[in-house]
Amino acid sequence: MDIITVNDVVKDYSGHRALDHVNLNIEEGCVYGLLGPNGAGKTSLIRILNQITRPDSGEVLLNGKPMTQEDVMHIGYLPEERGLYKKMKVLDHIVFLGRIKGMSKNDAIKSANEWLDRMNLCEWSNKKIEALSKGMAQKVQFISTVVHNPKLLIFDEPFSGFDPVNTEQLKQEILRLNQNGATILFSTHNMASVEEVCHNFSLINHSQVVLQGNVNDIRRQFAKHLYRIHIAEPVLAPDDSLFAIESVSPHRLGGSNATIRLNPGVEIKNAINALNNNYTLMGFEEILPSMHEIFIETVTSSNE
Repeated sequence: MDIITVNDVVKDYSGHRALDHVNLNIEEGCVYGLLGPNGAGKTSLIRILNQITRPDSGEVLLNGKPMTQEDVMHIGYLPEERGLYKKMKVLDHIVFLGRIKGMSKNDAIKSANEWLDRMNLCEWSNKKIEALSKGMAQKVQFISTVVHNPKLLIFDEPFSGFDPVNTEQLKQEILRLNQNGATILFSTHNMASVEEVCHNFSLINHSQVVLQGNVNDIRRQFAKHLYRIHIAEPVLAPDDSLFAIESVSPHRLGGSNATIRLNPGVEIKNAINALNNNYTLMGFEEILPSMHEIFIETVTSSNE
């Protein structure tokens, strides 16, 4: 079942088309990536989903019904433009935002303290926001987004400003929230996180969706027939009838590592059989393109 349905959404700003007949479906319980270069239209779509702006045409449905302002109460939204009340204490700030989302004071305090403990910020709970480092302030913003346990979370560039350690912690928290039933939509420039976290994605360029689908399916769709093999022998000889050799190097456990590109029409089983007949084949695996490579290829192609 789709929790969010975007049907033919158009949005213009002073003669500039930010979204041009955008369609996407986000299944309940999935992690969905919204990708695209700067200015592609990602934030415009996210603002429409949060009822901050309205589309000029088209519609957005939540569980099959048009979204309303009341629905926003049940969404957790982390905007790209971070903003905290610097003079407020950390715990007070989180509780305040939790109560805006309809929580009781006791529930907000309990949830806030649990999250502060998870994010290693307990000792800062009574410090003012202005005393925090940038990374800690980012964590407080994240906690404020999830404190009311929403079933739909929308993150705009959630990893922006985080060092690698805190980025990894945030990824794990996103996965944990998803495992506990939350549907998550986030925009990002971090392509590695898309491979690690997302189930499905849409890539927007020049205000239009230019690629969308399941992450693993799309990586296979863009496969270049490249394979990494490990043989016990020190040399791999060319076989023009089956493959081209892209590279060969010594394997750390002995023998050789090689990257080969199968010729068009060559079946994998035939290549494996030929290699087994001539070498001691220790390993054979396909090399799929990264989401970073797919992003660059698709955006470059759609710009032409």
